[in-house]
Amino acid sequence: MSTPTPLRSAPPLLMVRGAEKAYGHGTHKFVALQDINLEIYPGEFVALLGPSGCGKSTLLRAITGLNPASAGDVLYRNERLVGVNPHATIVFQTFALYPWLTVQENVAVALKARGVPAAERSARALRLIDTVGLDGFESAYPRELSGGMRQKAGFARAMAVEPELLCLDEPFSALDVLSAEALRGELMELWLNKAIPTQAILMVTHNIEEAVLMADRIVVMDKDPGRIVTEIAVTLHHPRRRKDTAFQALVDKVYAAVAGQTEPEAAALGTAPGQPGRTQPLPLARLNALAGLTEKLAEEGGRADLYRLSDDLVMELDDLLPVVEAGELLSFCTIREGDITLTPLGQAFADASILTRKELVAGRILRQPTIQWIYETLQRDDNHRVAWQYFHDQLHTDFADQAEAQLDTAINWGRYAELFAYADDTAELYLEG
Repeated sequence: MSTPTPLRSAPPLLMVRGAEKAYGHGTHKFVALQDINLEIYPGEFVALLGPSGCGKSTLLRAITGLNPASAGDVLYRNERLVGVNPHATIVFQTFALYPWLTVQENVAVALKARGVPAAERSARALRLIDTVGLDGFESAYPRELSGGMRQKAGFARAMAVEPELLCLDEPFSALDVLSAEALRGELMELWLNKAIPTQAILMVTHNIEEAVLMADRIVVMDKDPGRIVTEIAVTLHHPRRRKDTAFQALVDKVYAAVAGQTEPEAAALGTAPGQPGRTQPLPLARLNALAGLTEKLAEEGGRADLYRLSDDLVMELDDLLPVVEAGELLSFCTIREGDITLTPLGQAFADASILTRKELVAGRILRQPTIQWIYETLQRDDNHRVAWQYFHDQLHTDFADQAEAQLDTAINWGRYAELFAYADDTAELYLEG
């Protein structure tokens, strides 16, 4: 298969101009989106990528008209959008099927709302059920289906109204790895073979590999407030393979775009080894322990007394504090007056699957200068392998006797996030993948 060529000679389907979404007023005003400018053309598959809380889903809802922008304009085919966009539909990460309706009835419900006659509703629903690979399950109820099958039914329902713009809000994140991979492949087959009438797809994701695997263009967002910071074209032909050098290079480029938004944290994070300024030590904590901490905080409603938490976790405070410091460094938690509070990012980490946790951690630790320095040093090496001793010698200048502990922690964090690892037999650090 090859990538469809976006019809840039044609006018854009969608234009977002100076869009803002704010909640509250005055000192209580929260700006979720600021100065968003975006165009989507026929034939494009566009991915919105960014950290949790950057407003990806908020932007998607503004584009579909489910939650209009507070300021600026959303134009569809050069007409200002008022109310729900009749040319767009959305597939959510939760399956959002009516449990009391069969698969066929769930797919047909959107057609009924549009006044399509019963006979035509039935025929079109059956055709779409067959298209997404659910033939034989027309009379099944959602409780009788696997997660992947339920999401297929969600796709069929979204496509029943033949949308020009198909919007996807993390549609694979609630599925297990194998189901998600299968459904991605099936959607791409439908899209690339033009088996669906959709003219463009806009997908929200937090998964960098997923974005590179599927999209023609990746729009990277940052938060506080939510805004677009860069766009990256994906020119790889389909089918795309994760192990290909070009694929991995593009994933690295997107990681760099996401991780490079570090200016507000620069002072707190310090500088990399060998650079002017103070190199901040990494907390000597394992990230598996941090996962346990965030899960415990989530169970406690997101807030707990630090001393009581130490007792509950059966951890000495001296053992707990480095884990808490790691949580602060990654912006998963905050400390004030003896209380520890889970941040929205920390809540997302606590709720996430193992793979998603790794991706969240990768994006956060690449902001830390020492981790970034190790990663970039390995990137620059022709074989992507560098001796442990080289990193130890560099760290010794800043940390003296603690250099080995610092490097061991960095390796542990890199392994957790699948950024880099250590080979015992050669005493080398190397890039994962």
